[in-house]
Amino acid sequence: MQSEVRVSPSRLLHKGDDKEPLTNYIYTMTVMLAPSTLSSFLLCESRERGEILTNLKLQKLLYYAQAWHLALFNQELFDEDFEAWVHGPVLPSEYRRFRDYKWRPITEEVERPEIAKDLIDFLDEIVDVFGSETAVALELMTHRERPWMEARGDLAPAAPSTRTISKETMRDYYSELGAS
Repeated sequence: MQSEVRVSPSRLLHKGDDKEPLTNYIYTMTVMLAPSTLSSFLLCESRERGEILTNLKLQKLLYYAQAWHLALFNQELFDEDFEAWVHGPVLPSEYRRFRDYKWRPITEEVERPEIAKDLIDFLDEIVDVFGSETAVALELMTHRERPWMEARGDLAPAAPSTRTISKETMRDYYSELGAS
């Protein structure tokens, strides 16, 4: 029997001990991030916290960062679309970047990118909320959520897919979670 993993979206709505809602942060991204920049940040931040990421877990952190940024700020972090693969949402460019690691931890040396302070606060919260979960737990979470399920449609569970996960569906679904 698999245990159900739930992460409270309310944790994303509050930053730090002062409980100031992240939605109070007002910043404008004049230039979207490259997915590789976000991956490098997540790898560095996770390593600083003693967590080594696999490609599977990195994919899920990228996904939740994009999804919650769309929900909270109605703004994309990056332009590339996620695809609804068997093991959950995947950003193809970053999968290819780290595919040689397969299921093993990503040990590639990456430099911590320069990112705006307000965005760092948001990304730190993503790592706080989702980083403590295992890759498999995050995979199971995405499999129970509308954006991935809708993109997969009637595909068999093990069927390969490159179907796009709608950013509109991501925004709407996670906005509804945040409001509940």
